[in-house]
Amino acid sequence: MTRAMVKRSPLDNRDTSRIAWGRYRVLMLGMSIVSIVAVILALLFLHFSLPHGLTLHMIIATTAGVGLSVMLGAALMGLVFLSSGSGHDDAIEDPFEDDPDMKNER
Repeated sequence: MTRAMVKRSPLDNRDTSRIAWGRYRVLMLGMSIVSIVAVILALLFLHFSLPHGLTLHMIIATTAGVGLSVMLGAALMGLVFLSSGSGHDDAIEDPFEDDPDMKNER
C-alpha cells in the first residue's frame, strides 16, 4: 500500500505565514482590550451589587477568571480563524476518504 505524501501547508510559505500570524496578533490585541473592558465591567457590577464591597481576593479572582476566560476563548477562536483563513485546513489528508462506512454528505 503506497501512501501519498503529506500536502504542504500554506503556513509553510513565509509570506502567507507572516500575514496570517500578523492578523492573529491584531485579533489578540483587540481582544486584550475587550478583556480589560470585561474585567472592569465585572468589577463595577460586583462593586455596586454587593452590600459589603469587594475584598482583595474577590478582585483578584474576578480579574483572573473573567480576563483569562475571555483571552482563552479569543486565543482558541483566533487559531481556528488562522487555520481556516490561511488554507491550512485544506492541506490535511483525510484517512477515511475512501472508506465506504464513513460516507459523509458533502
